[in-house]
Amino acid sequence: MTAIIMDGKQEALNVRKFLAEEIAATYSSPVLAVVQVGDNPASQVYVRNKHKAAAEIGMECRICYVPETASEDELRDLILELNDNDEVNGIIVQLPLPKQFDELKVLSWIKHSKDVDGFSPINAGLLQMNSPEAVVAATPQGIVALLKHYVADLRGKHAVIIGRSNIVGRPLADLLLNQDCTVTVTHSKTLDLPSICKQADILVAACGCAEMVKADWVKKGAAVIDVGINRVDGHLCGDVAFEEVKEVAAYITPVPGGIGPMTVAMLLKNTWNAYKKQNPLMK
Repeated sequence: MTAIIMDGKQEALNVRKFLAEEIAATYSSPVLAVVQVGDNPASQVYVRNKHKAAAEIGMECRICYVPETASEDELRDLILELNDNDEVNGIIVQLPLPKQFDELKVLSWIKHSKDVDGFSPINAGLLQMNSPEAVVAATPQGIVALLKHYVADLRGKHAVIIGRSNIVGRPLADLLLNQDCTVTVTHSKTLDLPSICKQADILVAACGCAEMVKADWVKKGAAVIDVGINRVDGHLCGDVAFEEVKEVAAYITPVPGGIGPMTVAMLLKNTWNAYKKQNPLMK
């Protein structure tokens, strides 16, 4: 058995095509504000990619650059100004932030209705309570969208997540619970990790360890989601040993071309949804 490749690139293209058609039918363009603090090279690449993706669907993306030397008050004033700007529908702060900033505090400054990354404490709490008002973090939302497209019914499935970050692991656990999955969250202190992973109908690797998940960690017929992006000997790879695991799993995401494109598409979708809520009479 060779796994079916879960094509995140194509599914993301479908989402972006739908959004482009919806935006073209409106009287104004949604506006996404991206706050970039400092000159982290990886962050610069991610910000450029978001700007390009937004432009391709007719969405305006405003890059708000803040020097690394800025004070906490200066960053807070910018975010509060964006909160109060009726032209701006969605706000994200590109992570990671320079070490002198408290990420949780900074994210808490974003108005939850404009928090299109879904990282603010309010949206995290709303998701945990299964509220329809929650803005769901883009990567977990993209994972579930891809699973629904390929696996269809998630009810009762045992999902094992490797990683407990606030960006992927924790919100994904809440989202899968809300889909009636049974969820186990593992991490660096988990004992006998391979045997727990082998129980999973859905295995999500989001630990940042290149090709850590091997074929003997995977239950035959499982769906394997690889969130990792690692560079080894000049080439990109995920947290899953793709070539060997694809011979055991029923479904698997590639790296690149799996979860990455879905994350960007869900961020744009969140911004579009925020725009609609803020402009109920737009059509």
